[in-house]
Amino acid sequence: MSGNGNAAATAEEDTPKMRVIRVGTRKSQLARIQTDSVVATLKALYPGLQFEIRDKILDTALSKIGEKSLFTKELEHALERNEVDLVVHSLKDLPTVLPPGFTIGAVCKRESPYDAVVFHPKFVGKTLETLPEKSVVGTSSLRRAAQLQRKFPHLEFRNIRGNLNTRLRKLDELQEFSAIILAAAGLQRMGWQNRVGQILHPEECMYAVGQGALGVEVRAKDQDILDLVGVLHDPETLLRCIAERSFLRHLEGGCSVPVAVHTAIKDGQLYLTGGVWSLNGAETMQDTMQTTIHVPVQHEDGPEDDPQLVGITARNIPRQPQLAAENLGISLATLLLNKGAKNILDVARQLNEAH
Repeated sequence: MSGNGNAAATAEEDTPKMRVIRVGTRKSQLARIQTDSVVATLKALYPGLQFEIRDKILDTALSKIGEKSLFTKELEHALERNEVDLVVHSLKDLPTVLPPGFTIGAVCKRESPYDAVVFHPKFVGKTLETLPEKSVVGTSSLRRAAQLQRKFPHLEFRNIRGNLNTRLRKLDELQEFSAIILAAAGLQRMGWQNRVGQILHPEECMYAVGQGALGVEVRAKDQDILDLVGVLHDPETLLRCIAERSFLRHLEGGCSVPVAVHTAIKDGQLYLTGGVWSLNGAETMQDTMQTTIHVPVQHEDGPEDDPQLVGITARNIPRQPQLAAENLGISLATLLLNKGAKNILDVARQLNEAH
């Protein structure tokens, strides 16, 4: 028996240890679901690797901080300190200019980019249009509130904070809100499709830049990990999101001002609609442009030396359509700025900062 034990121990020592890839996430149900979905895909692609998920817990009370930006910074610190190798985010939470040393190494296939309305149980079966006069609708987004105030002037839009679980609990348990607006993709990922009472299409409410897509953030010079996650790029989602992020970056927009987009690829054309609003929705400016684009399957010419566009590295996707998408965003932003969009954005930013 002792001989067998020694043989087993020797065999164990001779077996090469699996490489461990450490994945950072934050301790929320949705963040964990999103991270698990990306890790499951990577495990299927790389059965010889081991993936370890590390939750990041913060001591600071979320009510005292801008939770998205703080969590993003904390996870970037973990990347910088080499505590994790990659981090999964909702792409809409990532700024169009990342700190030096970081890049988005993958943009995963987009789920629904639209916004969804969840109604209080007593208003199930209603729509925003048929809600009673002065009904209160909760949203944490200036973009949603500005567009919907303009479209549904009989409603009152009020700020609601917290993660998805918290917001749904506030809707159901408090009598304050008749409905709340959330991203349809988040509700789908949580398995709460049955709570969706209405989907808001672009003619009612255009969506946030990158909404519905997941981005995988990595160290910009970590070529091994870039190669590892690069296979997750969905070419159509990538090109749409490059155009959207380029539009936002050139406008110098962000969470503090109402900016929204809608993109589509059809018959070799990438269409980008973008708009800006005043905080109360009274002033708006929007337009649509398109460019010829061929959705690539994989890169055919080898890697590029200058990888990043709007914070995204996609060396395995042809450069030409990426540049066309970026230029489309710049062109549309320039068009709106030339028409006077800067005044609307400046006033919206000043008013928001004053509150």
